[in-house]
Amino acid sequence: MDCVVTGGAGFIGSNLVDALVARGDRVAVIDNLSTGRRANLEAALAAGAQLFELDVCDAEAVTRVFEAVRPQLVFHLAAQIDVRLSVETPAADARINVLGAINVLEAARQVGARRLVNTSTGGGLYGDAELLPTPESHPIRPLAPYGQSKLAAEGYFEMYTRVHGVSTVSLRYGNVYGPRQDVHGEAGVVAIFCGCLLDGRTPVIFGDGRQTRDWVDVADVVRANLLAADADISGALNIAQGRETSVLDLVQALREVGAERGLTLPEPSFEPERLGEVRRSCLDVTQAREQLGWVAELPMHDGLRRILAG
Repeated sequence: MDCVVTGGAGFIGSNLVDALVARGDRVAVIDNLSTGRRANLEAALAAGAQLFELDVCDAEAVTRVFEAVRPQLVFHLAAQIDVRLSVETPAADARINVLGAINVLEAARQVGARRLVNTSTGGGLYGDAELLPTPESHPIRPLAPYGQSKLAAEGYFEMYTRVHGVSTVSLRYGNVYGPRQDVHGEAGVVAIFCGCLLDGRTPVIFGDGRQTRDWVDVADVVRANLLAADADISGALNIAQGRETSVLDLVQALREVGAERGLTLPEPSFEPERLGEVRRSCLDVTQAREQLGWVAELPMHDGLRRILAG
């Protein structure tokens, strides 16, 4: 099957590309390599995947790729993901996350793509939720422009389904971690702390460390994408462990996994908490289980072992 993966040289995208290539799909990657890396695609390119180095904000260039590839499946992962950067430059954040999504949607509509799977965010949308675990029906109250721009993109995907009959679904991720994760943005805390463990450096915690996240391994996220591509549901689905884990719990898990390898993580230092970040985050994954047959399978300790082994 012919597929396009935007942001396919990034951490999550490249893992997805590998899975698509492994099952025999023909894959075209769109990535401007601003944060993604060509090295992440080395095996996929050797196996026949194509890389188009361009920006999703360039509508004409995106359309040319879609017209050449004529994909049946589109996985849209290209995005600005740094919460702090979105606070500093909200217009730039919206340009990538909203206008980029529109360009991909319009190109897919023009070539008659069968299905689009959009990457969205859970914690970034719900803000400081009143209900934990938080279901998809919870009020949307972003604390940063990043969440607001991803909400707008979701709205465009749903509108294209209603108005143009384009089959779409948005996956609201928890905090994804795993092999190839970069250290950019809040989502890179696992990678940053793994680097601290390997190098013996002091991890820095912003806030008191009791803030929680719902971490999910990239392998489980890739599996959710493949299931969503084959389903006929629309709207938004939470994709996460469905479990609240504090930053201090993450540090303890790293200590335990590191001890297995003779590694010691220094005591963390603490800095003031950062603007735009939620205090607690945990997603209700009931809908993903019932509608996709998906549940996260990889425990955090095993996920951390995978990263350290790489």
